Amino acid sequence: MKTKISFLLLMAVLIGCDFADVAVDKDVETDFETRAPNQVLMLTVDYTTNAFKGGTILGFSKQTKNFTITNKYVEPSDFGSVELIYEELGEKLFFGTIHWMGTGKMTFPEKLALPDKFTFVLTEDYIRPINGFEDIFNPNDHALNYEKAWGAVQGLVKTREFLTANPHQKVKMFRYTPSVGMGNPEDWFWVIYLKR
Repeated sequence: MKTKISFLLLMAVLIGCDFADVAVDKDVETDFETRAPNQVLMLTVDYTTNAFKGGTILGFSKQTKNFTITNKYVEPSDFGSVELIYEELGEKLFFGTIHWMGTGKMTFPEKLALPDKFTFVLTEDYIRPINGFEDIFNPNDHALNYEKAWGAVQGLVKTREFLTANPHQKVKMFRYTPSVGMGNPEDWFWVIYLKR
């Protein structure tokens, strides 16, 4: 009798579990690679600690010579947003909401691979992009220092692969501030783009 009750309880617990969510999350975290001919590496770095937070590779079927990022900015009176677009293809690279006296959220890409899915090089050399950085969104025209954020990702194998494949690119930088007004910089993060 105890065995039947234990079995029924186990079945009830298993039926209540949503296995699909677990599988989807695992796939996103471990499989951020793409075989698309045109690839853009997106990395994120915490604004206050300069710790690498994760990233992904966005794939596009059409190759382009240039890589221009434009933005659609909706200034937050209460709620706003910023969308970054790969101009040559008209494809979305980023979308996030911005709240005045609150905290918005990045909604595209939906998931990023965690930092432990990326490999760091074993050397101690420090590399910089030959042509520097390009500020792709800075609505208040603040003087921004990208060096610490770059330092968090320059040692990634993926960063170096993308720089080697396209050595003359300017690394594109964006500071996402989902909270403004009395915003909390601990909510903010850097977004960094490189194109292969």
